[in-house]
Amino acid sequence: MPETIAALHPRKRPRQERSRRTCADILAAASDIIEVKGLSALNTNLVAERAGVSIGSLYQYFPGKNAILAALIREMRRDMLADILSAVDRGKNQDLASAIGLLVDASLRHHLRHPALSEALERAESEMPLDAETQALKSDKAALIVGVLDRLGIENPRQAAMDVFAMCHGIVHTALQAGETDFDDLSDRLRRAVTGYLGAGTA
Repeated sequence: MPETIAALHPRKRPRQERSRRTCADILAAASDIIEVKGLSALNTNLVAERAGVSIGSLYQYFPGKNAILAALIREMRRDMLADILSAVDRGKNQDLASAIGLLVDASLRHHLRHPALSEALERAESEMPLDAETQALKSDKAALIVGVLDRLGIENPRQAAMDVFAMCHGIVHTALQAGETDFDDLSDRLRRAVTGYLGAGTA
């Protein structure tokens, strides 16, 4: 894994439609490789071949494999933030159980959309230094959850949010590792776990 944040940044930003399409093809190819063959199979030569671009074209935008991974992680975090933001908006004026249910389902949909890819990217993220954009995306997501818990009158909402993150991550990680795909069952278990913890905290 890279030792510096600079190694995670693109060499240049695509500005024209053709270059944007090339970058999108590279990231899509990398996603497919990770999802089908696993994180260990990812390398720039295979990505270029799968994307239908020359290795020179790939290196114009990404200095190495980890820069591709960092771009995929940023993309994942942007999508997750959008899902959570939508759930927060729809949960305005809802009670605890309803608001938490919307947040749980938003997170689950994100993870189960591409479970192998999501699991691999989260593992890669834990081993890489976080660039400023990824840090901001994660902070914004946390702030949204803290805001919901504060509105619901949860004591010490920041600590409660950290506990909920850890609880949900553990349950979802274990479920994905076991190959679970039953959205409704997993959603029900997560809702009961989170509302039980938060409800106990407000008693």
